[in-house]
Amino acid sequence: MGTISELQMYGRFIFGLPGFLRRRMTVEEARAAIRKGLAERENNFLRVVRRGIFENPTSPYLPLLALAQCELGDIEVSVRGKGLDATLRALREAGVYVSFEEYKGLQPLERDGQTIPVGPQSFANPLTAKAYATETGGTSSGAASRVNTDVDNLWSTVPHLMLMRQVHGVLGYPFGLWRGPLPDPTGVGNVLRAVAHDGTPERWFSPAVDQEFTPTLKNRLATAYIVLMTRWLGGGCPWPEPVPLDRAVVIARWAEQTVRERRGVTLGMSVSLAVRVCVAAYEEGIDLTGAVFLAGGEPATVAREAAISRTGARLAPVYISSDMGPVGHGCASPAEVGDQHLLEDCVALIQHPREILDTGIEVDAFYFTSLRLAAATILLNVESDDYGVIEERSCGCEFNDLGYHRHIVGIRSFGKLTGEGVTLVGSEMTRILEEVLPAKFGGSPFDYQLVEEEDENGLSRLVLLVNPSVEIPGERQVVDGLLEALGTDNDSAGMTRILWKQADTFRVRREAPEWTPRGKFRSLKVGGKGIR
Repeated sequence: MGTISELQMYGRFIFGLPGFLRRRMTVEEARAAIRKGLAERENNFLRVVRRGIFENPTSPYLPLLALAQCELGDIEVSVRGKGLDATLRALREAGVYVSFEEYKGLQPLERDGQTIPVGPQSFANPLTAKAYATETGGTSSGAASRVNTDVDNLWSTVPHLMLMRQVHGVLGYPFGLWRGPLPDPTGVGNVLRAVAHDGTPERWFSPAVDQEFTPTLKNRLATAYIVLMTRWLGGGCPWPEPVPLDRAVVIARWAEQTVRERRGVTLGMSVSLAVRVCVAAYEEGIDLTGAVFLAGGEPATVAREAAISRTGARLAPVYISSDMGPVGHGCASPAEVGDQHLLEDCVALIQHPREILDTGIEVDAFYFTSLRLAAATILLNVESDDYGVIEERSCGCEFNDLGYHRHIVGIRSFGKLTGEGVTLVGSEMTRILEEVLPAKFGGSPFDYQLVEEEDENGLSRLVLLVNPSVEIPGERQVVDGLLEALGTDNDSAGMTRILWKQADTFRVRREAPEWTPRGKFRSLKVGGKGIR
């Protein structure tokens, strides 16, 4: 992005934020907004397709639709006659989709021998006035993408966050946040969305404290502007205060005291960070009964939920991304751990079989489509690198009464590595395992393999198997070499690298890497038992 365009973008943000911060939403308004979105779901899809794709000459979907010989009128007829999901499945079969690697710019977008040019901004929504840019989706060059966020986009997601708190019985309770400042979009995103229902965090803890990492000046200024403007307009936003991962007990003590004084507390952070708080609480004998963790960024597994619930706290999982916005919110009457309602006014979701790295194993991959005109990106059958089970049932909680009848359970990734709520694109790690580490420490591409595991508390561990035949100078040197290869060429990469270093996420085990029963070698083993 050029300097002038960037100045214009931040200028719109500076002038647009005060109006956003003055707005307030009631619970009834939030319910009405969601019911309206569900009732107009198909019409909203057609509006997004018409304005965001067919009226956008640079849209990467236009060549895909042309190759499929599909025009706007064809889509309209199909949606009216067959429904939205059936239309999206037909488009997927006709080649109108974008794989995860194509979306992230890791592979060229090719169909029928034609290469369709795409860049970092190809999928940005042209309908929104861009307010500020964040980086998301990776830690190395090529894996991170810029997501432009505007105040209309933020406002359109306020009803979902507000009702998530309402459904789980914590609306109006004190709120604490353990998220980083910009370039981490989750920190300011949580702050700004909460202002609209007077739920601004009372404490903002930041895990990014390492002296090796300092955000760029523009990100420091943007964070300061958001805090000061929120304070000036009555939100009372705190300054981010550094709390490293090994000091999670600080947050546990604050939560315990807040519950004692005010009956309850809500905490927003990744699932792994929630586990860290609860492990620290358990070790110190701290009772967190009355605390609810609104946590996302990674799957809510049985082990993670158990580590949280043994302190008396509750886990309310969320499925959200900077690219897609809200996707799922935890059911208040879950059938199993991680059970979430699919937010069908925000996105459409279909599944399609995807083979995992020539293993012969298939999963039903998720493909998402944007339904919000204010969404940061335009998605049309874009693969998320996740899979799971979609089922329809009546659970009796308020989300069901609102019209969210479809649930998603067993959410896992088949190609992404996750630790401390941040994600590394698997294909980039494959390059490091097959090229960088053998060149630096010796051996072949078959001597290094990364395995995603959970420890006894449910914390993610990325275990690097190194063949004992390879002579390495030491395990710490190998981990440092891997972290160095992840890069620090942008703020997002630097922040993630420091978090993983703090968390001791990467471990080395001297063990021969495993081959598949079909004689295939996979540098990565991710996604859980279902696809290993």
